[in-house]
Amino acid sequence: MAGKKLLKILPTFLYMLILVSITLTFVSDDFIMRHIGGEGFLPVVMAGLIGTVTMMPGFVAFPLCGILLEKGVSYMTLAAFTTTLMMVGVETFPVERRFLGLKAALLHNFVQNMAIAILVALGIGLAFGELM
Repeated sequence: MAGKKLLKILPTFLYMLILVSITLTFVSDDFIMRHIGGEGFLPVVMAGLIGTVTMMPGFVAFPLCGILLEKGVSYMTLAAFTTTLMMVGVETFPVERRFLGLKAALLHNFVQNMAIAILVALGIGLAFGELM
């Protein structure tokens, strides 16, 4: 059963990995480090914002974070990126607004989930000694 599921997602997985690899080839390390690298809370916020407008499955997001970690991006920033990537959806917002209403969609995406993403990032920062 697991083998069948792997074969089913393998084309998508390979496509996304190739797309991410090509993108990272053309995006310089300096550009990455200027926007989401370095110390402080600003890279965390930038990574959170990037995560909100990016849509990719977790099986691609986590290898991407491994690549970004090798380039020097902090664990706290990567936590904000992956949390918002999985929980906050600018692409899905119109659908949520239609079925849940504007107020509920706003609360769900940009208040609740962003707050959780910030708390997760802060927890990871504390756990890895990046906030001390």
